[in-house]
Amino acid sequence: MSIESLNAFSMDFFSLKGKTAIVTGGNSGLGQAFAMALAKAGANIFIPSFVKDNGETKEMIEKQGVEVDFMQVDITAEGAPQKIIAACCERFGTVDILINNAGICKLNKVLDFGRADWDPMIDVNLTAAFELSYEAAKIMIPQKSGKIINICSLFSYLGGQWSPAYSATKHALAGFTKAYCDELGQYNIQVNGIAPGYYATDITLATRSNPETNQRVLDHIPANRWGDYSGFNGRSRIPRKSGIELCQRTFISG
Repeated sequence: MSIESLNAFSMDFFSLKGKTAIVTGGNSGLGQAFAMALAKAGANIFIPSFVKDNGETKEMIEKQGVEVDFMQVDITAEGAPQKIIAACCERFGTVDILINNAGICKLNKVLDFGRADWDPMIDVNLTAAFELSYEAAKIMIPQKSGKIINICSLFSYLGGQWSPAYSATKHALAGFTKAYCDELGQYNIQVNGIAPGYYATDITLATRSNPETNQRVLDHIPANRWGDYSGFNGRSRIPRKSGIELCQRTFISG
């Protein structure tokens, strides 16, 4: 096989032309990087986010020759997941890919970490991901195809300090990924998890701004720096003809 043929095969294998992807929180941080990677592969992008879009993400994605729509919404609000899926289907016709990326992290020592810190993180990081996946599955099962990607974390496998809720939600999200994978595989729906390492994003700002916690993190990183997502370009791309590996958890470190 020639290099030209190999490149053509590779582009076709990873092409998402004509597909539609929902990326929660896709207008900042890693979510924006995931959205861009999918757009470069040809997918139309639908972004529900609590934070209002400043137009930057829309411009970046449209330069890839695909369409993008944005919905400002609190994904934890009652009925929000149903409205998100319905709005995406109304705009693009269906949902082919769902990336549950949105997440929050609050830091506090054990005796200062109460329900006021715990509940919002459970709602955003776990319950919203479940409800969106549930609603997306209603679309994907009849069409006998779909991809659900849950953004887990290194803390899906570690304990960590100062944020028991974050670790708990990410452990649970990894388990949820496996359970949905086991059941939805029969419908040609692949459910996977991506576990990012320590990236310099909004969610890690509090950790990076505190000299003590920042140094604690850097002590665990051989490169002695936080990951840079600006060069991220592909872990959320899924082979168009996938189906061999139904449930995979991938680590990325930047």
